[in-house]
Amino acid sequence: MPLPPPMTLTEAAVARIKTLMNKAEPDAIGLRVGVKARGCSGYSYSIEYAKERRKFEEVVESDGVTILIDPAATMFIIGSQMDYVEDKFQTGFVFRNPNEKGRCGCGESFHV
Repeated sequence: MPLPPPMTLTEAAVARIKTLMNKAEPDAIGLRVGVKARGCSGYSYSIEYAKERRKFEEVVESDGVTILIDPAATMFIIGSQMDYVEDKFQTGFVFRNPNEKGRCGCGESFHV
């Protein structure tokens, strides 16, 4: 039995990623998701265009889009769901992460 993907994507996230990839440079192969030490709670998510697959990166493919997960971030985001939200208060990617123990008041960073 194959292992579940390290992260899942909602339909809204897939649609937004497709839009971004249509505007990306031709050599971009997908988006890279990582975690950086920053913010008042300790960590924040980072997203950038990926031009190549790096050693030890996990790959999530869903409905024609590719997400590469930085190996240093895997233990922080395993089991997460990536969504895209557009409402009165925020627009952007949102991570529903079962590993988070808390978030800062502004929602920019989290801790595990």
